[in-house]
Amino acid sequence: MAEQLNNTVTLELPQQSVKSSFWNSLKGDHGIWLIILLLSMISLAAVYSSTSSLAFREGKTALFFLLKQLRFVILGLTILYLCHRIPLGWYRKLAFAGVIISIIMLIFTVFAGTTLNDGTRWLRILGFSFQPSEVAKIALILYIAKVIEDRTFNTFKEFTLFLMIPVALICLLILWGSFSAGVMLGGTALIILFIAGVSAKHIFKMMGIFMAGLAVVVALAVWTPLFPRIETAMSRFTTFVGDEKGDTFQADHAKIAIASAGIVGKGPGNSTQRHILPHPYSDFIYATIVEEYGMIGGVVVLLLFIWFFYRTYLIAKQCTRNFSSLLAIGLGVLIVFQAMLHIGVNVGLLPVTGQTLPLVSLGGTSFVVMSVAFGMILAVSRTVEKAKPTEQVEAPL
Repeated sequence: MAEQLNNTVTLELPQQSVKSSFWNSLKGDHGIWLIILLLSMISLAAVYSSTSSLAFREGKTALFFLLKQLRFVILGLTILYLCHRIPLGWYRKLAFAGVIISIIMLIFTVFAGTTLNDGTRWLRILGFSFQPSEVAKIALILYIAKVIEDRTFNTFKEFTLFLMIPVALICLLILWGSFSAGVMLGGTALIILFIAGVSAKHIFKMMGIFMAGLAVVVALAVWTPLFPRIETAMSRFTTFVGDEKGDTFQADHAKIAIASAGIVGKGPGNSTQRHILPHPYSDFIYATIVEEYGMIGGVVVLLLFIWFFYRTYLIAKQCTRNFSSLLAIGLGVLIVFQAMLHIGVNVGLLPVTGQTLPLVSLGGTSFVVMSVAFGMILAVSRTVEKAKPTEQVEAPL
């Protein structure tokens, strides 16, 4: 009997190791890996359901857009995996080059960009269209993390030269095509500076200068054709607070989708507002998810992003270098900030911004860039894991 039992154990152990080999081969925080996989699966289901009206308008089938999203998911996860294997030293070296290239691309977009959905934020190179503003988000956070690690900013002059000017320039160029993206990136930069312990005096001076600069930009948007997206944002805000009548079509139907969902929703593929909302597969995909999967589905998505931020916070807390810590928490803030903006708009708490839901909305530049951001966070986590001393586990007698 004992011999038979020993044989059974011997046969089962290899099977268990085979099942767990792939999961164990993924380095970094496994909780974040699980969140990424869950968001990707939610994305495929939501995009497949929400693109039916788009498929009808373009003479295609919903399966076409499902396969398109599947390609983006596979591409994104591949890039994510590669990014999480890159040593952090490489990211340090890319910091300065990345911010310079981003500024050049953003300037080129202002003068020769492609206009889509009333916003000039696309650049076409070698037949491929992408949004330089998405790339600039990651590049700026890399740059901020590297500069803060290298410098102490004892004087406001040093702070202005190495931090305030690059941040202001990139945010200003992004404001040209997307007001919400520029404000979101500027807010993320401020949060990183506070977390890093940069002199509060420097930060408040910068905030004052930024507010004055923003007032000038808004004035230019009102009196001249410069910064057309700011005028659109102002109109949406005044409409949202009820100061004037305006186009509330998107917000109204998103509210209808949320209000009609109930606890469990109408079921997969049964959304009615997906046929009415202009962008149910991108800007309003959260409303589609809630309508089909109810408050339960909406809460699950919200909790995934909250859980993700918590895991990112734990990773940053374990880091011993400023660059690693600020890179992880900075990218975490950026991702969750964008997710909360998207969700806030969809549930009627914020005016329409046009921000997508990270790793869920129909793919493109945003999906790929967000995959890079997740990959960088996992690269930090992987490095933290390698730095830990190997635990000695005593074998049972």
